[in-house]
Amino acid sequence: MITVAFTGSILHFYLIKRFIKPIRSLIQSTEELKLGNYPNPVKVYKNDEIGQLTQQYNELIAQLKTNEQHRNRLVTDISHELRTPLSNLNGYLLALKDGDIIGDQALFASLYQESKRLSQLIYQLEQLKEWDYLAVQSIVDKETTDIKPVLIQCVAMFERTLNQKKIPILIEIESCILDIHVVGIQQVISNLLENAIRYYKGEGPILLEGEKQGVDYRIMVTGPSEPIPEIERENVFRRFYRLDSSRSRMTGGSGLGLAISKEIIERHHQGEIGINTTTSNTFWIVLPG
Repeated sequence: MITVAFTGSILHFYLIKRFIKPIRSLIQSTEELKLGNYPNPVKVYKNDEIGQLTQQYNELIAQLKTNEQHRNRLVTDISHELRTPLSNLNGYLLALKDGDIIGDQALFASLYQESKRLSQLIYQLEQLKEWDYLAVQSIVDKETTDIKPVLIQCVAMFERTLNQKKIPILIEIESCILDIHVVGIQQVISNLLENAIRYYKGEGPILLEGEKQGVDYRIMVTGPSEPIPEIERENVFRRFYRLDSSRSRMTGGSGLGLAISKEIIERHHQGEIGINTTTSNTFWIVLPG
């Protein structure tokens, strides 16, 4: 009888210790998190309820750490983007105020472009925030419509710019009924057309194509320009990324247009977006039918 009781006590002590140990590890980890530190992953002992809780806790810590890194990088990127135009504006305005330089039409046009670039950057940041917010919503405002007039309307918005720059454009679009966020798709195509115009170099037209591919629909925007290196294909969709930062600043680029496009296509339409480069650059989109 005594042996049974002793054995039972040891077994009870062992089971309780085994149960409490992962709980104690979680408590220690949360205490470290309260101090503002990201703790190391808690060891998972068994694949039971406590083990699953521990695994989910580790994943939560990893996600919090990633979010913090993204926020810090975003703040750094925004500061970097705002610093240059603000420094230019402040420097020239101070020189004008002190009478060190005399303003002329060229100078005022340059200052206006810097001010315009700041406004565009802030507007795109607001757009990015809006699309990030919509991405976590269970319902996105889509409508079933023919994609062809949507794409043609995008081209119409650039007719004046194309005529001024004497850039031809060729449109080859098939009709197709799709379930899309119309404003979002227009924004994506406008971003791609704007890029094609901004970096147009050489001869030949900008080409906008739209064709059915089975149940899906493929859109392509091709513009004569210097080919983007293959190693940079994925980078161009990163926020604030530029192949040539000095050239982009002079022409008003913010490094956000393609990032917003990727957000709209992949997270709001469950589609794909990418780029092919040969003698020119072709941005392509696949929308599910």
